[in-house]
Amino acid sequence: MEIDAIDKVIKNAINVMETSKYQIFEICESARSEWEALNRELQHVIEETNQTIELVDKLEMDYRRARVKLTEVSRDFHRFKEEDIRVAYEAATNIQLQLSIFKEKEIHLRSRRDDLQKRLKNLDKTIERAEALVIQMNLVLEYLSGDLNQVTRILESAKNRQMLGFKIILAQEEERKRIAREIHDGMAQSLAHVVVRAEIAERMIVKQEFEAVRMELSELKQQVRSGLEEVRKIIFNLRPMALDDLGLVPTLRKFIQDYEERTKIRTHFELMGREERLPSAMEVAVFRLVQEAFSNVYKHAEASFVSVELAYLKRRAKIVVTDNGIGFAVDRVESDGNHFGLMGMRERIELLEGTMEIYSQPHAGTRITIVIPFGAEREEAKGQT
Repeated sequence: MEIDAIDKVIKNAINVMETSKYQIFEICESARSEWEALNRELQHVIEETNQTIELVDKLEMDYRRARVKLTEVSRDFHRFKEEDIRVAYEAATNIQLQLSIFKEKEIHLRSRRDDLQKRLKNLDKTIERAEALVIQMNLVLEYLSGDLNQVTRILESAKNRQMLGFKIILAQEEERKRIAREIHDGMAQSLAHVVVRAEIAERMIVKQEFEAVRMELSELKQQVRSGLEEVRKIIFNLRPMALDDLGLVPTLRKFIQDYEERTKIRTHFELMGREERLPSAMEVAVFRLVQEAFSNVYKHAEASFVSVELAYLKRRAKIVVTDNGIGFAVDRVESDGNHFGLMGMRERIELLEGTMEIYSQPHAGTRITIVIPFGAEREEAKGQT
């Protein structure tokens, strides 16, 4: 009976959360549509503001010249008639009136531009919060929609293995969110800017301002190149294509080089033995292990140097990652069950039937030694060739 009651509560919660999730999604889509409309209006206002500023500058110069002319005809009664004075006065007055009108328009346009920019920032925050809520609700729904006995077991016991699974799912969702934000803040914004600049170049062509068009296209080409480099970085983080094309060693060298440039932590890579191509899944696993170890160094070790040694031994591969960071008490860290980075590495290594040993002390750095067997099937295949 108790299980039935829990099941009923969970089903009601699922229905409410499903409805709420779609409502949040609609809010997010509405905010995106409003953002696009405001962004188009902002681009128009910016262009109109620039044109108005140029016109105000021109009118100010014209007004100064008209004042000079008025002063000249007013002083020299012998050369100029009363009609000349009247014409000069009316011209100066007319320019002054136009100048006043366009200055007021400039102030209004600047205010409108600032207001639109503020509203766009607020909409960005709204969209980000809505996306975060949808991700969190999807995560909870995934658990609640599972088998009731599994949910009951989770409620009864929060074991490390179950918590690790939760953390892995959460990390996956966070990674998806990070990638989405990278694309939104990087490529999406860049492409939107490319469209705007292309439209500007198109208008310049109509005006036959070919030198300005050439400069605009040159900057546009540079921006597209930057966007392409950003896409390549995102692809490398998702799945280094060099793993399939070149193998584990060149991919690790590239990763370590990028890591040093990004974190400013000195690195060293050393290869021992003759490089061999491993099964694709094993090469991916080794790369992810090194990636996770380096990530832990960056987040926790406060190190200035980290190295990795990859040794191809008989029937096994050995990876040693060493840093000169603050270190930690290994027994205490592994017993508290809260360090999911190390737990995830152990889980991955166990699936490969390998071993991992950690040597560390406070203020004495850390060394992680990983040994992964190639597998009997690989050895038999080598013996038959």
